[in-house]
Amino acid sequence: MSRLVLIDGNSILNRAFYGIMGSNMLKTEDGTYTNAVYGFLAIMFKILDNLQPEYMAVAFDMRAPTFRHKMYTEYKGTRKGMPDELAEQMPLIKEVLRAMNIKIIEKEGYEADDILGTLAKKAGRKGIDVTILSGDRDTFQLATDKITIRIPRTKAGKTEEDDYDREKIKEVYGLEPKELIEVKGLMGDKSDNIPGVSGVGEKTALGIIKKYKTIDKLYQEIEAGKAEEIKGKLREKLINDKESAMLSRTLGTINTKSPIDQNIEDLKVQEWDQEKVLDIFTRLRFNKYIDKFSLRDEKKEVNILEEIKIKDNSSQEELNKLVETIKENKQLIYYLNTSQDGAEEKILKKNLSSMSVIINNDVYYIDNIATIKKYFQEILEDKNIKKIGYKLKQDYIILRENDINLDGFEFDAEIAGYIIDSIKNKYDIETLALRYLNLEISRYINQENKQEQLTLFQDENNGSKLEKNKSCIYIYCINKLYPIMMKFIEEQEELELFKNIEMPTARVLAKMQYNGMYIEQEELIEYGRNIKFEIEEKTNKIYNLCGQEFNINSTKQLGKILFEDLKLPVQKKNKNGYSTDMDVLEKLKGEHPVIEEILEYRQLVKLNSTYVEGMLPYINKKTNRIHSYFHQTVTATRKDK
Repeated sequence: MSRLVLIDGNSILNRAFYGIMGSNMLKTEDGTYTNAVYGFLAIMFKILDNLQPEYMAVAFDMRAPTFRHKMYTEYKGTRKGMPDELAEQMPLIKEVLRAMNIKIIEKEGYEADDILGTLAKKAGRKGIDVTILSGDRDTFQLATDKITIRIPRTKAGKTEEDDYDREKIKEVYGLEPKELIEVKGLMGDKSDNIPGVSGVGEKTALGIIKKYKTIDKLYQEIEAGKAEEIKGKLREKLINDKESAMLSRTLGTINTKSPIDQNIEDLKVQEWDQEKVLDIFTRLRFNKYIDKFSLRDEKKEVNILEEIKIKDNSSQEELNKLVETIKENKQLIYYLNTSQDGAEEKILKKNLSSMSVIINNDVYYIDNIATIKKYFQEILEDKNIKKIGYKLKQDYIILRENDINLDGFEFDAEIAGYIIDSIKNKYDIETLALRYLNLEISRYINQENKQEQLTLFQDENNGSKLEKNKSCIYIYCINKLYPIMMKFIEEQEELELFKNIEMPTARVLAKMQYNGMYIEQEELIEYGRNIKFEIEEKTNKIYNLCGQEFNINSTKQLGKILFEDLKLPVQKKNKNGYSTDMDVLEKLKGEHPVIEEILEYRQLVKLNSTYVEGMLPYINKKTNRIHSYFHQTVTATRKDK
């Protein structure tokens, strides 16, 4: 038997969002929230695996008012707006669904429930079994022998589903599904701001409808002086709120005759656009789903790495030939390995451990510093030979530590990534390879994933030599990234910015970072002693002016002294008590001599903490210099008030 799966898009996305929150809220490296999309797909994939439907559609609400709003302006009026973190995921889930060729249906003036109900009834009349996936129990009114409502729920941290068809509804509520509409008319719905009858809850409403079946029959009996068991305040409320009950029933009724153009045949499940889906999943970092559906051509990926021809322990003749080729090409594509990779702030303590060079797909791996200097120092220092690599600024400093003066900055993959998309906040090689080469290299160099790990080198214990593996895969990626990223830069008309500003700036910053700033350490220490003496003098003066000792750095204690003991005019209060920030103290100038003393005290404390105690730990003991790290791949944004 054919089956149609209909999904309430807003309901399931909302449920997924709140199901994966807090510290587990998923985000991409550029800060895009993805938890709702990820959870939505997890729920959707599960129902697809279970039911294998022939037809499928997802319905979404639109922002425009519906016919219910026109009937009752306060309909859903108490609902809070969608959180920004969820709202930004709405276009993402639609983008995914379109790439999967899953029909998205929206209709201005109608809610998703109306679309689901209309399509479900159409399919039911054609003899097609229907499953409606929704977190909204209002859809129970649609249940028949052919239409089942599937409600996801979380149990012990896992998502499970409960199915409700006509028999299950009768078992749980003791009513036919359509009679639940009558119950809604009496009890209303706080979440949708449907008023119902004042004071009537679910238990009372169920009892009434079990006996009278419809609101119409109930009021016929009441108006005929019958229904004696309904008496007192309940009878009075029912009589007074008859109009509200009738309106609430209408508001709570799903319109199964909405003007939806789609035929059921339009909803047939189709093949995905795998390239688009892979692109989206890669961007959203949904690697689990990429693997689940084998979206990457695994054979192709392995073949890419098989292209690398390793030249390990090259002979003198091979290295001489390599050097000549580099000089002829006037281009060096290389990657340096360091013994403390990633410790940028302590870069002078890094040591050069190896170097990889690539010509076409031949990778030369050299792990001897003397060999690197002998064969490549001249090339590395030649400004006419273009240097293509990753983190050239860092390379400059490491090489200077080995008496090699790197020049000829041409292409830095990290800076190129920043120029192409400055909104991102990660430009490491693995991220760039995934983004621009569709190559997930972590599986090939990740120690924690040894079962899947493809290695280029093996040691005697059959374990991979990770540094060699990483170095050769990285240089392969740099080689592939170079033309692709340069094309992006050209297309964005940023070639001049990249070549004439960013790359020269990288070398200038590298020199500044390497040279550092010379500090007369003893003079700085002496300056600190003088400041501490002044701080002590100011402290005693403040105590004398206030008539007592206290912690001047404590906002709470200072606030009490100024505004309770000295009775100075209160300028600003917050949840922690009196504010004593700089603005407040500036406004209090002239009110009491202690204010000027406190302001000067704070200046002295800041000078000591920032420029004496703050700088001393960063002075290199060998050079007496502070070596700053200049971040070139960050964007600062200022908001003018």
